Amino acid sequence: MINSDNQGTDYESIRPDRSGQAEAFDAIGDRYDEAFPHKEGQVSAGEWLIESLEAGSRVLDLGCGTGVPTARQLADAGLETVGVDLSGEMVKLAREYAPEATFHQADIADLRPGGGLDLGRFDAVAAFFSLLMLPRAEIPHALQTIRHLLAPDGLFALSMVEADVDDFSIPFLGNTIRVSGYLHEDLRHVIEAAGFEIVKESSYTYAPAIADVPPEEQVFLCCRRRG
Repeated sequence: MINSDNQGTDYESIRPDRSGQAEAFDAIGDRYDEAFPHKEGQVSAGEWLIESLEAGSRVLDLGCGTGVPTARQLADAGLETVGVDLSGEMVKLAREYAPEATFHQADIADLRPGGGLDLGRFDAVAAFFSLLMLPRAEIPHALQTIRHLLAPDGLFALSMVEADVDDFSIPFLGNTIRVSGYLHEDLRHVIEAAGFEIVKESSYTYAPAIADVPPEEQVFLCCRRRG
């Protein structure tokens, strides 16, 4: 179960430990899309954003990876798309695969007020499998950062893998990464407590095309910023 004791912790007091995270994805590169070729849930959530937004709306792809499919999908639909990723190799690939979008190598902590990278406000934020790279103590603060980045009534689409783990090391495509997760109802609680209304949700059982990653339950939430 989730522990809400950290809800009141000041983000400035948290010193994010990203050791090895970016390096793992730098090494993985294109193999990520080879291992996860079917992204129906992610594409569907991207379509929800496209259908809900006016042409030219600003969208942030947080943890954009290679830019495929989301940044490219959003940019191709005429949305002003900005992508952010901690991995320099992923940003390099994203610039190649989604040239109509703009990309920055940065940490989500850089986007908080006073964090050093001011990208302005967005009409929507997508965070597909990026929040799971954070320890649980940081996720409520990351959600507040996302809320800060959104215009009033802005849209937020996210996905997580359903798992009751916190900053847990796993083998991943020949590397080691640390991941966090929630059970489905706990995830809903965390999202709603951060000031979002969940307007649509779906889940998929997904078996990656790689031997060292077991099947997983992927949860997709389509939300709207309250207030």
